[in-house]
Parts: sequence; C-alpha cells; structure tokens
Amino acid sequence: MGDRAPAHHAFPITHYKYWLMELCNLSPSYVRAIAPYQPGKPIAELAREMHLAEEDIVKLASNENPLGASPRALAAMENVLMEIARYPDGNGFLLKSALAEKYGVALKQIVLGNGSNDLLELAARAFLAPGTSAIYSQYAFAVYPLATQAAGARGIETPAREYGHDLKAMLEAIGDDTRIIFIANPNNPTGTLLGSAELEHFLDQVPHTVLVVLDEAYTEYLPEAQRSNSIGWLKKYPNLLITRTFSKAYGLAGLRVGFALAHPEVADLLNRVRQPFNVNSLAQAAAVAAMQDEAFLEECVEINRSGMEQITAGLSQMGLSHIPSAGNFVAVKVGNAAAINHSLLKQGVIVRPIANYGMPEFLRVSIGLEAENARFLEALEQSLAQEG
Repeated sequence: MGDRAPAHHAFPITHYKYWLMELCNLSPSYVRAIAPYQPGKPIAELAREMHLAEEDIVKLASNENPLGASPRALAAMENVLMEIARYPDGNGFLLKSALAEKYGVALKQIVLGNGSNDLLELAARAFLAPGTSAIYSQYAFAVYPLATQAAGARGIETPAREYGHDLKAMLEAIGDDTRIIFIANPNNPTGTLLGSAELEHFLDQVPHTVLVVLDEAYTEYLPEAQRSNSIGWLKKYPNLLITRTFSKAYGLAGLRVGFALAHPEVADLLNRVRQPFNVNSLAQAAAVAAMQDEAFLEECVEINRSGMEQITAGLSQMGLSHIPSAGNFVAVKVGNAAAINHSLLKQGVIVRPIANYGMPEFLRVSIGLEAENARFLEALEQSLAQEG
C-alpha cells in the first residue's frame, strides 16, 4: 500500500493550524485580498449593543421600502407556501413571461438573479478573468470593485464629477484589456443621475467589445421625464446589459430577486454561470404579483417623493449640505460622520456611514415614513448639538 496521511488525531493542534494556513494560502491572492461587503446594521444587533427595545429603533440605512411589500405579493407567497418542498422553476418561466410582457423583450433576453447583486457578479464571472479589466466610478456601488476583484481582473476607478459618473473619463480609461464598464443610474450611494442624451452618446462611443452594465436599481423612483429609454437601447447596443431589482421600490429586499435584460447571446453567457435555482419560488411568485400592483408602487413612489422633501428641508434648516438625489436616499455632509453616527445609534436611529466609499464626512440616510424621517431629523439635530 502507498503512503497514507496519518490519522488527524495523531498530530497536535499546531499542525492543523499550519495545514490550514497552507491550504488557505493556495487560494488566489486576489481572493484573499478581498475586503467583504459590509451591510447596514440590523435592528436586532443595535438593540443588543445599546440595550434598546427593537420597536423603538428606526432603521434608515439600507434603502429599503418603508411601506414593505405589496399585499398582493404577500398573498402570492402564501399561495405557494405548500410547495416549498419542491425546487423552484429554474427557468423562472412565469416571472420571465411577466417581465417580457411588461418591458417588450423576448424571454431569451432575460436573466433572473438572487437580487441584482447576483447579476452584477454573473456579468463579472462571464466576462472578466485575470488579465482583463473593468471600469467603475469613484463613489459608485461597492459591489463593482468586489465583483471585479473576485474574478481576478484589474479594477480601474475613474474620478467622479460632482459625486457622479464622469463619462468622458470612463471612455478615456478604456484599454485593450477592458471587458466591462459598470454604471449605476441613479448612483448609489450619492444619488446622482445621468441624463438620457449623455448616456446614449456614451454608448455610441464605447467599443463593441466592452460590455456596459447599466445598474438601474432605483429607476422606479424617477419621474417619467427623467427616465432613460434604456430598454429601447438594447436593439441598438448589443453590448448593453441592464440590471434591475425588486428590492427597492417593490419592497422585496428580503426575498432577493432581480433581473437583467440583454442581447440573447449575452444573456445566454450569464445563464451559463448562473446557479440553476438562484431565485426561490416565494420570490418568483411575489415578484410577479408585485408587478401587477401598480397602485401600491405609485404609493411607494409618492411616499418617497414627500419623504425626500421632508428630509432635505430639515437638513437645510440645520444648515447642512446634501447631494441632490434621484433615489430613495440622500447623502448628507455632517463633518465628523463617525461621531455623529455613533450618537444616532445611541438614540436608536440607524443610518449608513459611507467612509468606505471615500466619503468620511457623509452619512447616507434612506427615506422612511413621515414619523421615521422626523425621528431622524430630531436625533440628528441633537447629535450635532452635542458634537458642536
């Protein structure tokens, strides 16, 4: 018999640690260098840390819908609960059919994802590899560099223009190895918006060998006049991929369901690297129903509009500047954001520090219900007074 590895119990624990270190060091260096994405603080965690009652905490940190999910979506989930022992439809036929009808695209142009986050990573897996590069803007969504790094590709961050995308700088950054350009519109965490004409002009100039990933997670909050005809552009630009989500305006963040629209051959590549059951049956049923509840969506958009006015007016009264936002959140400049954030947490108000985006003086606050917005403004005023 050949040599056999000794039984594990025959070696002291120090050997295990050495072996484990050896094993982990075999992981690609670009994977070991990743700093994991940091989500917003959960309510339960703050309650434990600050000894607060959960019902007294207001969370305005993760751009969630303060009205929750559509009643139709909740009912649709109840209707499929008895089927959760079975795998979901791996092709998502009913959801894809509803999306195809709503947006006037073919089924083969649609890719479903475990949130739009999943779709961004699928695009990176399908088009990036060591020796290639991806371009994204300063102050853009943190997942773009993470997905790029996880694929072993080189990330190119272009300087922002007024906290938004500088499309000219992004064009100038394109190299022979560039495979993807990520653009968020509206942008997270700054809320800036690119106009339809400048976006289309940009697409005209991008080489056909570069995939443009247009992340439109917040597009439902835009007035009709501000929306780009991005889906119509799919016929003109085969190198365009659009990602959208049900996590924001549709209020299904906990279910994790999003979709991408692209040329059929691009969609096919994403489907080749997609896990076969990446969108669960409850999420698929809820998403179909949520799309049908147009009155609820309109109510959510109106709540966001009035809440944005309430919060930005309150910030102005405090003499604070903010970045004009087209999303369901606003970035406000408060100076010592870390200290202000800690004070807000002690008062049971959770917002999002964005120092990890290179904006250490800013906090990002999601738009909530009227009472939640008022609670934030009151807590912020008190925090600023203490800091001053």
